[in-house]
Amino acid sequence: MTNSIDDIAEDAQCYFVIGSNTTENHPVIGMRLRQAVKQRGATLIVADPRRIPLTDFATLHLQHRPGTDIALLNGLAHVLLAEELYDQAFVAQRTEGLEELQAMVAKYTPEAVEEITGVPAADIRKAARLMAAHRPGALLYAMGITQHTTGHQNVLACANLQMLLGNMGVPGGGVNPLRGQNNVQGACDMGCLPNVYTAYQSVTSDDIRSKFEAAWGRTAGTRPGLTVVEMLNAAEQGTVKGLFVLGENPAMTDPDINHARKALSETEFLVVQEIAPSETTPFADVILPGAAFAEKDGTFTNTERRVQRVRQAVKAPGAARPDWMILSDLARRIQSRLGVAADAAPWACWQYDSPADIMREINALTPSYAGILYSRLEEQGLQWPCPTAEHPGTPVLHTEQFSRGLGKLSAVEWLPPAEQPDAEYPLVLTTGRVLYHFHGGTMTRRSQGLNEIYPEALIEINPLDARALGIQDGDMVHVCSRRGQVTAKAEVVDRPDKGVVFMTFHFAEAAANLLTIAALDPIAKIPEFKACAVRVERADPLEAAAS
Repeated sequence: MTNSIDDIAEDAQCYFVIGSNTTENHPVIGMRLRQAVKQRGATLIVADPRRIPLTDFATLHLQHRPGTDIALLNGLAHVLLAEELYDQAFVAQRTEGLEELQAMVAKYTPEAVEEITGVPAADIRKAARLMAAHRPGALLYAMGITQHTTGHQNVLACANLQMLLGNMGVPGGGVNPLRGQNNVQGACDMGCLPNVYTAYQSVTSDDIRSKFEAAWGRTAGTRPGLTVVEMLNAAEQGTVKGLFVLGENPAMTDPDINHARKALSETEFLVVQEIAPSETTPFADVILPGAAFAEKDGTFTNTERRVQRVRQAVKAPGAARPDWMILSDLARRIQSRLGVAADAAPWACWQYDSPADIMREINALTPSYAGILYSRLEEQGLQWPCPTAEHPGTPVLHTEQFSRGLGKLSAVEWLPPAEQPDAEYPLVLTTGRVLYHFHGGTMTRRSQGLNEIYPEALIEINPLDARALGIQDGDMVHVCSRRGQVTAKAEVVDRPDKGVVFMTFHFAEAAANLLTIAALDPIAKIPEFKACAVRVERADPLEAAAS
């Protein structure tokens, strides 16, 4: 997030939420958005293919078709430019690329965008005018923007909109991705991406690599590694022989999981480090018992870049140990087996006594975390960048200039999803979460109370589609794609638009990712979880009863 939760909640005059079911996926932030609307009269515009709970509080709901985000965003930009509603001073002083953007969005008239997205042209104009009239405004998005083959371009289009509106570098503004899990931001910050070291320092830079070689004694070289889907593809092809899966469940949460499970079964050696059995653990050659969040010390970095202390509340059961301890022990054993001598380079020996030791290494090698000392975290969290021990942290990014200097307005074209509906698979499936379960259900589906509230997978289908298919509310249905089939209970409801169906991916017995496609964004390499072609048909009652 470029901004902080507090300034978004307290200072924004307008909210544009796109690709985020905020009240169910990020309920604390969702609550504060509702409060801002009800208590301060803030304007809320929601763009989502479904009628989500947040739309009940919205001034305007732009119900666009899955995979048409760029067309919608370009249409909004078109109105701002054509009607000269954009912040001309901000754009002139702090951005570049306006002429290219103007030329590109000229064809994205509201009428043309209506044809692509299904959103009425009048609503597109109304939304753009509301955003221009109520500033500062915050844009919030989640995986409904990123989990597409055009996810990278979707984000650029979001940035275009906020720069045109002058909503960058100010409290109550910004481009604010809401992270999907509690420490996704921290994992990315610490280099859990295939092309960077900590704090997004590129592995291809000679200067950066030299710094890490001096500290560690060696590095893995200059070639970026593989992403999750690419790793499983390589495992199936035999070019990756072993996998170490830490706190992840690819046999449940990867796209096209029939393919993912095949790849896992063909891996020569698979280690899974987990806190509980999952759909992935049966494929493992070795299972290492990790500790849960309440059983260890350390830090989490949340969605607003805030680094916060985590303190052990209970002792880990049995042989379970914190992740850092397992990894350090494993690394030392590998070094010994390979005959790698522990040299004088700091941290090359994997000798840590506590997470505080690891944070000192982070401080030394990670400029944006250099001032985030454990002693400072005792009182409160700190938001990076925090480059020195005296720095107060950075609640709002880009207040004076962007990291590249001028902000780049990017002329991005809309492209349709990788798979389009046709006569055989006439509906578009989009996936997501509900409030009561989390991700693959490894933890929440072990809760009796949560299972009683939301016990089974549902397939949301619009009443018009249900009537045409002879499906009634509560019927068991088969949902089929080119990759697999699941059986689930139909919920006939007008939340999705005609032609769109929705499923969660929490339920192993009706795993939505048996259906999803593993097509990747060519830049970010994120799979297209949010749009694929399916058909829905009523299950035979005897078959449904047997299942």
